[in-house]
Amino acid sequence: MFVLVPGAGGSGWIWHLVVARLHAAGHDAIAVDLPADDETAGLRDYADLIVASAGAADDVVLVAQSLGGLSAPLTCDRLPVSKIILVNAMIPAPGETGGDWWANTGQEQARRDNDRAAGRDPDAAFDLGVYFFHDVPQDLTDYAIAHGRPQSGAAFGLAWPLPAWPDVPTRVLAGADDRFFPAEFQARVARDRLGLDVERLPGGHLNPLSRPDELTKALLE
Repeated sequence: MFVLVPGAGGSGWIWHLVVARLHAAGHDAIAVDLPADDETAGLRDYADLIVASAGAADDVVLVAQSLGGLSAPLTCDRLPVSKIILVNAMIPAPGETGGDWWANTGQEQARRDNDRAAGRDPDAAFDLGVYFFHDVPQDLTDYAIAHGRPQSGAAFGLAWPLPAWPDVPTRVLAGADDRFFPAEFQARVARDRLGLDVERLPGGHLNPLSRPDELTKALLE
């Protein structure tokens, strides 16, 4: 079973196009909804919901997008996870808070450098359309914005509790056009923290919405 974990905002809806394609290919798949707007819910609570969503599955491929990279690995001691697949995901270090991850990895500087290289003003006001929805079809963008939930700070405040990344085969997929976590940035973090190379795919940060065919194919490889 594919268990697909969303990023900030917690909406499993971002995976709906991929879930449909996995089902069409004959695979069980479920997208997890997380209580992103609950200020009392932290990563452990997210992990509990991921485990509950997996039910009695006897083989789990755990797919985590963006912020989902912090919570998904916390389930590997409770689920029969055969593989972790990260999609434009945060990769934590032991003892690091989600809030510290940004400065520790140099994400802001990487974003700014990428903006300059692309001719965008790195000092312009942050725009969801520029960094998240630039390659997402308009109807999906409109729905996502209309139904989006704020992300609470609870997921960013506590130290990542594992002593090391789980001993589970892991793949790192990076959107070649990701403007928020540029692909070169993701490659550096994956290499430094996991000793892994990234697999580059078409699309930006929300490629589950913008490039579901290519992403689904990659998940099935």
